[in-house]
Amino acid sequence: MNTWQRNVYKTLIILGVMASHPLMAADNVPVGDFSQQQLTDWKPQVFSGKTAYEFEQQGKETVLTATSQASASGLVRRIRVDLQETPFLNWSWQIQNQLPDLNEQTKAGDDYAARVYVVVDGGLLKWNSKAVNYVWASNTPPGQSWGNAFLPDNAKMLAVRGEKDKPMGMVKEKRNVAADFKQLFGTEVRYIDAVAIMTDTDNSKGEAQAAYGDIFFSSK
Repeated sequence: MNTWQRNVYKTLIILGVMASHPLMAADNVPVGDFSQQQLTDWKPQVFSGKTAYEFEQQGKETVLTATSQASASGLVRRIRVDLQETPFLNWSWQIQNQLPDLNEQTKAGDDYAARVYVVVDGGLLKWNSKAVNYVWASNTPPGQSWGNAFLPDNAKMLAVRGEKDKPMGMVKEKRNVAADFKQLFGTEVRYIDAVAIMTDTDNSKGEAQAAYGDIFFSSK
């Protein structure tokens, strides 16, 4: 399998998840309880080498760390969430280093020190699947969005943190997922089917370290 095929496969595997858990609706819907060292419902997806995910104590908090050395593998949680009830995705993250000299809108530069996917499954027609990738970009300003270099119609990238956000401590984020899907795809989305995280450097052959805190959906 060549590099192009591997990266298309990588995107399709993340996009092609089927919801295997019941619909979750509440004021707060937990997705990743990393502070409790819980990975029971998260499944690994390995594409090119294995990114190492491990729990680590940072002060009083436990986080999930990721170390990628020219590798690309992620963790996927299949969970159906009603965005009408809980449209806001909340998470915290940090990076130890950015990836220099990458054009992140190209296939050769499609690497990120940290990213969080939200996926709408296309069912039997995987090409109808859609994903928003919230990324900590290395060379793109925050707020900028673009189509994934391998599957631009199916996966949209959104830089939440960017080139001027230097490595720092854990940073909390909140995104209105329903609004982001509407803006990026031009369609209304009520349900999402999966959430994934990934730290990957397979295209650039570089190294990146990141940490992820708890992930949950909320009503406000």
